[in-house]
Amino acid sequence: MLRIVVAKPGLDGHDRGAKVVARALRDAGHEVVYTGLHQTPEQIVETALQEDADLIGLSVLSGAHMTLFRRIIELLGERDARDIVVFGGGIVPEEDVAPLQELGVAKIFTPGATTGEITGWVTEHFADSPETPA
Repeated sequence: MLRIVVAKPGLDGHDRGAKVVARALRDAGHEVVYTGLHQTPEQIVETALQEDADLIGLSVLSGAHMTLFRRIIELLGERDARDIVVFGGGIVPEEDVAPLQELGVAKIFTPGATTGEITGWVTEHFADSPETPA
């Protein structure tokens, strides 16, 4: 079983999608910690460290995805926690996906992605090594 922190960074107040994804991941057999709305990157990384998370899933609808993902990746590096895999989704333009992946984001799910796609990706890429994600 993987431990996944699902978070809503920044000022965006819409969390229905994040809650749906968190529930789908839980129903797929993972332990999920949902942080709630308006979390700072520092709060998200601290939660991931305290919870001994394997992955962090971010939902960003505010347009601040480049800044928020970058800061979380930086904080994980500063805390010597680069082994925590970061993925996310929301309103992310296609042209920003490759730059986010270059920053170290493992996967971006764009609008229209199904919960099955998300849980399938997690299972496909991390189920073989539940102790340490690839």
